[in-house]
Amino acid sequence: MKPFLTRFSLLVALLLGFFGQLHAQISLVGQLRTRTELRHGVGNLPLKDKPMAAFTSQRARLTFGYKWDRITFNLAVQDVRVWGQDASTISSTDGNRLMVHEAWADIALINRADTTIKFRPIDFLSLKIGRQEMVYDDSRLIGNLDWLQQARRFDAALLKAQHKGWAVDVGVGFNQNTDAFGVTGTYYTPANVPASALSTRNVSLTIPAGFLPTNGKGGAPVVANAVSTNGQNQQFKSFQMLYVTRTFGRLASRQTKLSALFFKDDFQKYRTDSIGTITTGYVYGRRYDVSGVNSRITYGAMLTGKAGKVAWQAFAYGQGGNDRDGLQIKKAYHFGANLMLQKGPLSFGPGYEVLSGTNAATAQTGQTSRFDPLYGTPHKFWGLMDYFYAGTGSPTGGLKDAFLKVKYAGKRLSASFDTHYLALAATTYNKMPDAPAGSVLSPKLGMEYDLTATYSLNQFTTLEAGYAIMNGTNTLEYAKQGTMNQNDKVGTWGYLMINIRPDFFAKKAGK
Repeated sequence: MKPFLTRFSLLVALLLGFFGQLHAQISLVGQLRTRTELRHGVGNLPLKDKPMAAFTSQRARLTFGYKWDRITFNLAVQDVRVWGQDASTISSTDGNRLMVHEAWADIALINRADTTIKFRPIDFLSLKIGRQEMVYDDSRLIGNLDWLQQARRFDAALLKAQHKGWAVDVGVGFNQNTDAFGVTGTYYTPANVPASALSTRNVSLTIPAGFLPTNGKGGAPVVANAVSTNGQNQQFKSFQMLYVTRTFGRLASRQTKLSALFFKDDFQKYRTDSIGTITTGYVYGRRYDVSGVNSRITYGAMLTGKAGKVAWQAFAYGQGGNDRDGLQIKKAYHFGANLMLQKGPLSFGPGYEVLSGTNAATAQTGQTSRFDPLYGTPHKFWGLMDYFYAGTGSPTGGLKDAFLKVKYAGKRLSASFDTHYLALAATTYNKMPDAPAGSVLSPKLGMEYDLTATYSLNQFTTLEAGYAIMNGTNTLEYAKQGTMNQNDKVGTWGYLMINIRPDFFAKKAGK
C-alpha cells in the first residue's frame, strides 16, 4: 500500500508541477464591460426641443494567450451589443455580432537571450502576423480605440526588431472584400456596405457589390455611410509603415523617448454613380471599380520625457500625397506640446495643439490642407464628447485646442477634470443664405468640460463615471452640420461604466 501511495503522491506532485508551469505559459482573461449613457449632444450639438437618448451597451471579451520560448499566440473573441437590441428569442435576421477581435502569433526569429539560436546579428527580431491591435506612442495616430466597445484591430504583418536600445517596426497590410471564386482584380470597397438603401422615392433598393451609398445628390434621403478613416471601419486598401523609437536615460524618473513614424495608406479609387430607375428612384454613391489607388503619406516625430515631477511631450507631423477622395494634400500638419506637474497625488498642466484645415480664402480646386489623424483615438485628445475626428466628422477648417488638465491618483480612486478651448485653425466662410458674401465665421467653436472618476472595487473590477458639457457656438453648428440656430448650443453627456476583467489563472493574494 505504501509504495502505491508513494507513487500516487509522486504522480500528483508531477501533475501539479506540470500545470504550474503550464499556467506560466497560458493566460486566460475575460472582460465584461457595461456602459450606461445619457446622451444629449454627443458628437454634434442636439436639435432644439429633442429629448436625450439613454441606453446601455456592453462588451464581452475572452482573451486566450500562450507563450513559449519562440512564439507568442493570442486569440481574443468578443461580443458587442446594446441591451435590448435583440428580441428575447433571436431570429436569423438579427445578424452577426460575435467577432474575432484578435488572432495573431508573434514568432521570434532572432533572440540573443536564446542560446539555441545560432544566428544572432541583432538583439531581437520577430514576426507578428494576423488580426491584432496596433498601439504606438500615446495612440494619437495609431491606436486600438479601446473606448469604443467594438475597439479597433488591423489585419497586418509586423516585423519587429530591437538592438542596443533601438526598436524598429516595419508593417504591411492589404485588404480585400472576398475570396470568392470568379472574382477578378483587386478592387476594394472600403466599408461594411448595407444590403439595401432607400431611394429618392422611398423605395428600398438592393445594393450591388462594389457600390457604397453616400449622402446623396441634392440631399437625397439615402443611407449615410460615408467613408472615414477614423471612428468607423478600416478604410484603407493597403498600408506600409515604419516606426522607430529610442529611450534615453536609465532612471524611470529621468527618461526621454524619441519616436518617428512613417505611414503610407492607399485608398481604392472610385467613380460617382447611382442605381435605380425613374420609377423606383435613385440611390447615389460611389462605385469602386476604377484601377489605381490614392496614396497618402504621414510622417513626423514625437518627443516625450520626465524630469523629476515634470512630464512633458512635444510632437510634429505632416501629411502629403492624396487623400481618399483623390484631393492633393498641401501643407497639412499637426503639432503640439503639453506638460504635467505632479505634486503628491495631484498633477496638472496645460497643453496646446493644432490640426491644420483648408483655408477657404486661399483654397485651390482639387486640393486640401486638412490633416487626418489616421487611426488614433480621438476620444482621448480632443474632448470626451467626440465632436472632432471621430465618427461624426470634423470641420474642414481644422482644429486648435488649448487645454488644461487636472488629475488625482489615489490608491483606489482616481479622477480627472479637463477644460478645452476649441477653435477653427483656418479661415472658413459663412455661406448661409442670409450672410453677406465673403463673411468669415468666428473661429471659436466652443468650450468643453470633462469630468471622470474611477474607483477600484477589487482586483478585477473598476467602476467609472463621467460627465461632460460642450458649450458650443453657431460656428460649431455650421462647421459640423451646415446649419445655424437649429441646434441647442449646450450638449451634455453622462455615463456609468463597470469593467470586470477576471484573470482565470491568477492566484489569490497571500497564496
